[in-house]
Amino acid sequence: MESCVPPGFRFHPTDEELVGYYLRKKVASQKIDLDVIRDVDLYRIEPWDLQEHCGIGYEEQNEWYFFSYKDRKYPTGTRTNRATMAGFWKATGRDKAVHDKSRLIGMRKTLVFYKGRAPNGQKSDWIMHEYRLETDENAPPQASSTLS
Repeated sequence: MESCVPPGFRFHPTDEELVGYYLRKKVASQKIDLDVIRDVDLYRIEPWDLQEHCGIGYEEQNEWYFFSYKDRKYPTGTRTNRATMAGFWKATGRDKAVHDKSRLIGMRKTLVFYKGRAPNGQKSDWIMHEYRLETDENAPPQASSTLS
């Protein structure tokens, strides 16, 4: 599915725009002005197949943006399941705070895709940034992510 955007359209939002505008509106079920971020089931698709689901316009891209629900490893637990059929996404480094001026509005987690099964997976070049809102009512399990 391809977005209807004019020729030359570029979509390069900042972390603040992704969290403060797109993710906040998605979680609140509010309309987003331009439908450029797709909903995908990240755990049913491999990273190399994302472009056909999340591409914008006609030019080749190396970054894709999408919304995905967090999958739980266990129905009653809080652990996130980040596995696909071919591998898994592993968090790396510390989460980075996303601020709007001086106010904390969200966090960005960096993940790397490993082919195979943990703990013996083979690290790939696929990187994803997972965003989450930081508010008192952080219940909805939505995440806006960047893949490059």
